[in-house]
Amino acid sequence: MPAEPAPPVSSAPAAPAPVLDRAKLLAARLRAASDRPYLASALYSLTVVPSPSVPTMGVDRYWRCYVNPAFVDAHPVAELAGVWIHEVAHLLRDHHGRADRLAHTDRQDHHRVNIAQDCEINDDLLSDRLSLPAGRVEPKDYQLPNGQLFEQYLPHIPAGTHHVNCGSGAHGRPMPWDLPAAGQVGEVEAAAIRRQTAQAIRSHTRSRGTVPAGWRRWADELLEPTVDWRTALTGAVREAAAWASGAADYTYHRPSRRGAALRGVILPSLRRPLPRVAIVVDTSGSMSDDALAAVLAEVGGVLRAVGVGNNRVSVLACDADVHATRRVSTVGEVVLAGGGGTDMRVGIEAALATAQRPNIVIVLTDGYTPWPEASLGQVRVIAGLVGEDAPVPPPWIESIAIPAALG
Repeated sequence: MPAEPAPPVSSAPAAPAPVLDRAKLLAARLRAASDRPYLASALYSLTVVPSPSVPTMGVDRYWRCYVNPAFVDAHPVAELAGVWIHEVAHLLRDHHGRADRLAHTDRQDHHRVNIAQDCEINDDLLSDRLSLPAGRVEPKDYQLPNGQLFEQYLPHIPAGTHHVNCGSGAHGRPMPWDLPAAGQVGEVEAAAIRRQTAQAIRSHTRSRGTVPAGWRRWADELLEPTVDWRTALTGAVREAAAWASGAADYTYHRPSRRGAALRGVILPSLRRPLPRVAIVVDTSGSMSDDALAAVLAEVGGVLRAVGVGNNRVSVLACDADVHATRRVSTVGEVVLAGGGGTDMRVGIEAALATAQRPNIVIVLTDGYTPWPEASLGQVRVIAGLVGEDAPVPPPWIESIAIPAALG
């Protein structure tokens, strides 16, 4: 087979690399900061790096914004201002940090991750009437609702539909145009920028009320983070279990080994009892079956994580009366019955009256119930309050807020 002919050698000089129109780019940033002053501090924290290798504009995790000069030439200032806000949103929302926590299989396709992240950002930007270049993605392109996080969008994004690339500061994968990390914004400074921006959003909302809902939610979550209820419940149960196990007592069922030194004397040994748990489940009409099943399954996982099992858990279904009591080792063995009024005092009293008195009582309820008037002494009570705006129980009961919709 003959060799393919070599391509002809061109005598024309190579075209000069495009020069970044820095004045136009910085005018766009000024417009973005002037129109959305609550983002100004974050916008001016970005360092501009001209790079023909980046497709459009993109950021790295060190708050550098890589800009293709040809992209700047091709778009008006209004659209570039929207892109500035889009790119800084990736960093403010810590998209690269969140992407690092995805499952390995999800991280492999960084284009899908980037699309999901753009959906999280662009619904806010478009509702705020920002101009964005053609070809941007938004949730409706995939028949998805607005207002979700990118982790919620990601499972519904098909592969190969778009090839957006906002840089390693978005999807987390290093890009060929990334510069070394030396001397740039680190995580401590980035956290300070995020907090300052969140405070500016809150102040702007109070004075003018013109901040998109997604930005307000982000600021509220950053300034007043919601503690994951599973972590809180695990910690409460673990602490209560350790407290119960620490209630050591003497027993003659296993004589002390020290008794061998004393002829004719039997010494008791110390016993550390394993904690017993009773779960009182509110089965009144205000609690949906789906909420009950979901919450009970989660609590079963919490108890297994803490090490409480082996038939040491009783579940009592209760509305204004106790309808079912069963000692269980799996959630599938639970019987839920009821549907009338609500009085969790009845369920707590029934739990304490069982043959093996529990050390810990977990009450799963929407909170619309009377409670015992005083502490139960050696029995710890933890209330899992399902749903929003649940009434708070007495201060001696440790309460954990549990969302009604679990995902």
